[in-house]
Amino acid sequence: MTTATESMVETHLEDLDVSRSERFAERMLSAFNESALVLMTSLGHRVGLFDAIAGAGWLASHALARDAGLDERYVREWLAVMVTAGVVDYDPASQTYRLPAEHARFLTRDSVPNNLAATAQYIPVIATVESDLVGCFRNGGGLSYERYERFHEVMAEDSAQTVVSALFDVIVPMVPGLHQRLENGIRVADVGCGSGRAMLTLAAEYPNSRFWGFDLCAEPLERARAEAQALGLKNLIFERRDLAEQTLAEPYDLVTAFDAVHDQRDPAGLLRSIRCALARDGLFLMQDIAGSSELHRNLSHPLGPLLYAVSTAHCTSVSLGQGGPGLGTMWGEELAERMLRDAGFRSIDKCRLAHDIMNVYFVASVGSD
Repeated sequence: MTTATESMVETHLEDLDVSRSERFAERMLSAFNESALVLMTSLGHRVGLFDAIAGAGWLASHALARDAGLDERYVREWLAVMVTAGVVDYDPASQTYRLPAEHARFLTRDSVPNNLAATAQYIPVIATVESDLVGCFRNGGGLSYERYERFHEVMAEDSAQTVVSALFDVIVPMVPGLHQRLENGIRVADVGCGSGRAMLTLAAEYPNSRFWGFDLCAEPLERARAEAQALGLKNLIFERRDLAEQTLAEPYDLVTAFDAVHDQRDPAGLLRSIRCALARDGLFLMQDIAGSSELHRNLSHPLGPLLYAVSTAHCTSVSLGQGGPGLGTMWGEELAERMLRDAGFRSIDKCRLAHDIMNVYFVASVGSD
């Protein structure tokens, strides 16, 4: 005899598009494999395996372990992931491995700004707070920056790829006359500077200009100060400051914010503070995530799921954790431009870089449109 529940299940199954259901299951199984690959790619990057195997030809696992200074058993298991994922070639007869040059150009430290292995680190970083996020989902609120293990380290490496590598060839030239002004000497501030990679690079290149880096977190600032001292830079100051509470009082000729505004406790207040701190002919250069404020306009975004995942697990959380609005990573270009105008910026230009599909640059001033 068929029970009422069994009858309901059978009716429900009859309504399913079985082909669609099976395609979804296959996609999820593929996602499990790809997720495993991302985690192992991050690990391989951190321990230097991609750098050790790139350009070395065919190697046995013990030779690769020796060259990388690692334990052979773990290296061999890691190689099995890379082989079954199609990243590393394997010769069963000689039991040797090779990283094709076509793959190495996206996986080694020499491949900046195209090192996808460095970008893979975001996934394990946000995974460390999964249990904490369960509490956030249930109770609201957010997490502090300090809760995210290695976040500033990974951000610094990402900044080296997307920002620092393009500073002199693309970013400075996108603002007419900026190079000469920096050569002559101007005052520059970077808000949310993190480990200060951009300011360290600019200060070394333009000794006549003076630079300040501001951030809420002590850990990356300590690293930035140590590097500035090691480089002997006298024109650069790093200062811990909560910009939601302390305004930028000095007149600056240039203020920069690299992927920092949407995380803040008071993004609108920060933009107003920046606008008020600019000299009369000053400029604000803001790098942030390229995408729309409207979900349906991001359906074809090449990094949509990744960016929304980072938003869920980090950017939204750290803003809410400070009592902020939780704009999220994908606050979008429309909202960003509207908030810039509300803060008093009248002239706003947008630029994109060929090597960077993730970000957009806003160049804003208080001049007329």
